[in-house]
Amino acid sequence: MMCAMEAGKRGRSVLLLDHASKLAEKIRISGGGRCNFTNRHTVPENFLSQNPHFCRSALARFTPCHFIELVEKHRIRYHEKKLGQLFCDEASRQIIDMLRNECEAAGVIFQMPCGVSRIDRGFGDTGFVLETSCGKVMTDALVVATGGLSIPQIGASPFGYRIAEQFGINVTALRPALVPLTFAPEQLSVFSGLSGIALDTIVSCNGAHFRENLLITHRGLSGPAILQISSYWRPGDPIHINLLPELDAGGWLLDCRYSGTLLSNLLGQHLPRRFAEAWLSAMMSTLPETPVNQYGNKRLKQLASQLHAWQVFPNSTTGYKKAEVTLGGIDTAELSSRTMESKKVPGLYFVGEVVDVTGQLGGFNFQWAWSSGYVAGQSV
Repeated sequence: MMCAMEAGKRGRSVLLLDHASKLAEKIRISGGGRCNFTNRHTVPENFLSQNPHFCRSALARFTPCHFIELVEKHRIRYHEKKLGQLFCDEASRQIIDMLRNECEAAGVIFQMPCGVSRIDRGFGDTGFVLETSCGKVMTDALVVATGGLSIPQIGASPFGYRIAEQFGINVTALRPALVPLTFAPEQLSVFSGLSGIALDTIVSCNGAHFRENLLITHRGLSGPAILQISSYWRPGDPIHINLLPELDAGGWLLDCRYSGTLLSNLLGQHLPRRFAEAWLSAMMSTLPETPVNQYGNKRLKQLASQLHAWQVFPNSTTGYKKAEVTLGGIDTAELSSRTMESKKVPGLYFVGEVVDVTGQLGGFNFQWAWSSGYVAGQSV
C-alpha cells in the first residue's frame, strides 16, 4: 500500500492484487493489536542483511518522522512504549485504514482476493503479463510485496521467492527470525514446569546482546530478549544469559560466604524462587538446599560466572508459525538500493520483508516496509 499510494500520487495507474480476503492482517495482529508502526531511533544498524549498507538509502529518504507525519495527518493518537517504539493508542486497524484511504485518494484500485497463477514477460521482453483468478493483467512494471514465510496461518507463502527464482534472481538462505527458542531435552525436563516466569536479563550470541525480559515457556525460552537474539543464533550455537545484570554476583556471593542461609534462598533474593531452585539443580551436583557456608570461594566464584553467563544450547526455534519475520530473502546484490528495482529484470521491483533486510524487534520491520515501499513508489 505504501508503494501503491506513492506511485498513484505520481499519476501512475496502479492495481493492487492480494490473494488474501482481508487486507493487511499482519498489521492488524501486530503489537498486541495496537501496531508498533515504527521506531523513532531507526538506524541502519538495526537491520540484518548480507549487505548491511543496502538499507541506508531507503531509510534516509523515508524516515520514521515521515511516517509519523502521515499518522498525525490522519489524527491517529499514538504513544511511545519504550526505546522509541511507537504504538497506536487504539487499534492497529487505524494504520490499515490510513494506508487504504491514502491509496484510494491516489486512485489505486484494489482487487482481492485475487490469486496470481502465472507471470510472463510481455511482448518484446518488456512489461509483464499476469494470469490471475480475476483475469489477465498486463503491466509495464511489477512490484512484489508478498512478505516472507512467517505466520503462514494468516496467508504467508513463498510466492515472492518463486517469482525471483523464475526470473533468475538469487534468494539468500531463509530462516525464522524474532522467534522463540526451544530447550534441548535435558533442559526441557528441568525448566518446562516454570512456564510463565519472566526474568530481566542480558542475552548474547555471536557478538550481539540485548537487555530485555526473558520468558520461560513450556517448550523453551521467549520474551523480547530471546526474540531479538534468535536472529543472530544458528543451530549448534550457545546463547549466554546474564541472569543478574544489575548485580556483581561474585562480590555478593563472597560477602555472603559465611552465611548459613540455603543457597536457593539466597538466590531467591534476586531471582524467582522456583527458577533459582531449578537453575541450581541444573548447574550443581550438590543439592541447592546446602547452606552457602558449605561452599568454598572457588565454587562461589564459579557460580557467579554462571549466573552472569548461563550457557544454553537451544534445540531449535518454534518455526515460522511463531516467527514475527523471515530472515534472508531477495539478494540485495540483485536490487538497486535507490529504487528497489531488479538489476537483471527492468520493471521488476521487490519491497519489504521479501527482501534480505530484517529488522530487530521494536517497529523496525514496519519502517523498512514503509521506506522500501516509498522509494519503489517514487520510481516504478
